[in-house]
Amino acid sequence: MKKVTYSVILAVGLLLLYLPILVLAFFSFTNSTTIGAVRDFSFHNYITLFTTEELRNMIIGTLSLAVLSALLATILGTLGAIGAFYSGRRSKSFMHTINQIPVVNADVVTGFSLCILLIIVMGVDKDSYIPLIVGHTVLSTPFVYLSVLPRLKSMDSYYYEAALDLGATPFQALFKVIIPAVSSGIVSGFFLAITLSLDDYFVATYTKPAAFDTISTYVVNATKGGQTDIKTALWALSTLIFVIVVLVTFAANRPSKKEVNENA
Repeated sequence: MKKVTYSVILAVGLLLLYLPILVLAFFSFTNSTTIGAVRDFSFHNYITLFTTEELRNMIIGTLSLAVLSALLATILGTLGAIGAFYSGRRSKSFMHTINQIPVVNADVVTGFSLCILLIIVMGVDKDSYIPLIVGHTVLSTPFVYLSVLPRLKSMDSYYYEAALDLGATPFQALFKVIIPAVSSGIVSGFFLAITLSLDDYFVATYTKPAAFDTISTYVVNATKGGQTDIKTALWALSTLIFVIVVLVTFAANRPSKKEVNENA
């Protein structure tokens, strides 16, 4: 009975979680202009998505921003985690605490604060991309830190000292011993940073140039008005994002040949 109960609870939870996305995906393959009114099967929304220059530019710009900010966040987060891991107890505790503040802090506070600091106080051109890139890097770096740190804790802390004793320079020990040992955490942090950038709305709203839109800001503005074709094309975009995330997640969690052999 317990197994049946747990299975039912799990099924209901998954249904509530994924049913709205599946409904949206279904209507993205129709000519419907509103959710609920089923019309003919069609690829019209996907054709509109890839043939409309405005939508293409928005997608390319969002992906470029996500990759660039994720790279910066991955470098900073990884170095911060390694530095904190090999620091003293007080320094390590201080780093952990400071890192947790941006995680629990509201995005709207982060975005508004960066807008004031970079544009008003430091005088950065509001039409440049610097505030936006900095904002998304600040948003993602703590999560990269949290992805890398557990891998460091599971690693023998004396690997670094052993590499130095064997004649490696600190630079060689870092890139030949530490980085390979925590590579899975670095990759996870990188993809998490990309996801956070794609999902962000508040930081982008306060820091982006007026002529630039990310997927989040564009979707919010499009739902308030605009052409019906654009709105329905965003259903197709949402479906594609969901499918890509699912495929990447399954690929990342697929057991390696070594793990399969060990389990066998």
